[in-house]
Amino acid sequence: MYKLLVVDDEAKIREVIREYSEFNGYSVEEAEDGMAAVAKVKENDYDLIIMDIMMPKLDGYSACKEIRKVKDIPIIMLSARGEEYDKLFGFELGIDDYVVKPFSPKELMARVNAVLARKNSKPQGPSDVLKFEGLEINIPARSVSVDGAKVELTPKEYDLLFYMVENRNIALSRDKLLSDVWGYDFFGDDRTVDTHIKNLRNNLGSYRDYIVTLRGVGYKFEV
Repeated sequence: MYKLLVVDDEAKIREVIREYSEFNGYSVEEAEDGMAAVAKVKENDYDLIIMDIMMPKLDGYSACKEIRKVKDIPIIMLSARGEEYDKLFGFELGIDDYVVKPFSPKELMARVNAVLARKNSKPQGPSDVLKFEGLEINIPARSVSVDGAKVELTPKEYDLLFYMVENRNIALSRDKLLSDVWGYDFFGDDRTVDTHIKNLRNNLGSYRDYIVTLRGVGYKFEV
């Protein structure tokens, strides 16, 4: 049984999410603010976190940063703010989806199911470490090194790089990347992909040119 952590300062919202989650066969624990959520994550393992952004003590974005320091758990953000900036900022932090309040509990559960399905469809078996000059990529270990120095990426940046490397020398459209890496094609836009590519290139340093821009199409990891 999958175990979810629902984080929101509104008890009624936690109650609704718990009711629908348990109906869908999930086990649920709750936290009323970001600090409580971080404490629970340090003590327990969860398969997915549903977390509000605007909360007392520690907001959702800050809690996400703290959680990422200790565990790589899929996170769906909830927010009453639907501005593009808020969504892009969340995706830059490595969240897996973003749902705007007021939301449909059924749609939220569909997104939970999709995120968990993507998480469990990733290959878990061993694989060779890939080396491209001084760029070393270890997909099972989720680690990247540039000239021997480990590079820290956000979870979504890891996913994007690994996907492109596994499909190297193949032209990948932005829509294809959104669909296969983010797992949806109706909330994201080109700028979501472009922002992550920009950050990824910056982290790869002198090996940034492995990621080639295909004008009017998308990108390609070219070796």
